Amino acid sequence: MKITKVLNNNAVIVLDKEQQEQIAIGPGVGFEKGKNDIVNSNKIEKLFVLKENEKLQQLLLQIPEEHFTLSKEIIMYAEKRLDTKLNDHLLLALTDHISFAIEREKQGIHVKNKLLQEIKILYSAEFDIGLWAIQHIKDQIHTEMPIDEAAFIALHIHTMKIKGGDLHETVRQTAIVRDMVETIKDHLQINLEEDDISYERLITHLRFALTRVNHYEVHSMDGEMLEMIKRKFKVSFQCALEVSKKLSRTHGVELPEEELGYITLHIERLRQH
Repeated sequence: MKITKVLNNNAVIVLDKEQQEQIAIGPGVGFEKGKNDIVNSNKIEKLFVLKENEKLQQLLLQIPEEHFTLSKEIIMYAEKRLDTKLNDHLLLALTDHISFAIEREKQGIHVKNKLLQEIKILYSAEFDIGLWAIQHIKDQIHTEMPIDEAAFIALHIHTMKIKGGDLHETVRQTAIVRDMVETIKDHLQINLEEDDISYERLITHLRFALTRVNHYEVHSMDGEMLEMIKRKFKVSFQCALEVSKKLSRTHGVELPEEELGYITLHIERLRQH
């Protein structure tokens, strides 16, 4: 393939056999190359149709090349750790995010991630990758990133898994879980230890409860069992009801009564603990 434009040492625009412009990415594909030079196809790792990826071209021209390299290395590490192929669009999203985050840190602007604790529990594998990523950034360019950044990176990686979902929806779901936990804490007037196994179970159950509601699935519970739970754990059931009301009022999400039964059991476990 013939080069029409060099973006940096690791990215060039080429013409394919159909005379369609594509962005070719790979180690050294643009090194000491110029217009009309031929690219060694063995060096190409990814190809993006230029017409569909104009933002990627703009990004590659605007950001430091080392930021692009860092993103590639983080993605390679994530794919190896998760043993899965991540969506190609992650390269654009993650490069854009990381470059902006690095510039913020250099300016002394620290952005807090309000969903940090929930992300650590719900997406633990991705969060571990995020921790590796911020250490890698520190090792490579001597810029120290806060732990909040590991959580932001984790969300990007999670949503770019084959069935990860949409980033905005993932953030929305995680924020709803946080609101549900806050309602429980306020209603019961208790502090929850975030490293406690009961807390982790509650967070995980609330997330799956939301997933079931979104997919119109019902977590079945025997009617007699539900009535027994209501009688035996009145305080916890009232708390679950409060969670349900606020969820409906604030987010328009309706929890079926069977789901409240299971949430009640998790709340009761927290109270007893």
